[in-house]
Order: sequence, then structure tokens, then C-alpha cells
Amino acid sequence: MSAKPEHYDVIRKPIITEKATMASENNAVVFEVSIDSSKPQIREAVEALFGVKVKAVNTAITKGKNKVFRGRPGKRKDVKKAYVTLEEGNTIDVTTGL
Repeated sequence: MSAKPEHYDVIRKPIITEKATMASENNAVVFEVSIDSSKPQIREAVEALFGVKVKAVNTAITKGKNKVFRGRPGKRKDVKKAYVTLEEGNTIDVTTGL
């Protein structure tokens, strides 16, 4: 399977935090995804880009904080995260680039 540009529109970047590292012990990988992407789209994109079998996809939307930018009030963007659980024996090394 070749990776279509739409797959790169769905998956923005991997998230490497302490919580994401703990999830990787349970064969899960965390990605930042586009806010309007659905779970089947995320599953299809991960399977196509990385050549792995996806067991489950869980998503969470983090609401953007109100902050002050250069003295003016503003709002950060909402971010959608996808916790992708892989089938046994499949791994994705997020420390290397795509």
C-alpha cells in the first residue's frame, strides 16, 4: 500500500510525553491528529503509513487555553489526540522520523 497525502493530513505528529511513554508499554502509540478526523480514518492512516495492524483507536480532544500573546488576549487551538493500540507483535518506533 502506498501512503496517500490524505493520510498525512489525518496524522499530524507523534506525541512523546511521559504519559505517552507509559502507554507504549501497553503496545499503544499516541499521535496528534486533525480535529475533524474519525476513528476509522485514523486506523486506516496508521495501517497505511506504518504497515501495522491496529487493534483499537481511542481519541481525546484537549480544549485550547486562553493565553496572552504579546499583550493581547488569545486562545490556543483545540488539539485532538489519538491513542492507537496495536495488535501483538506490531511496533512503531516514533523516535525515528517518518
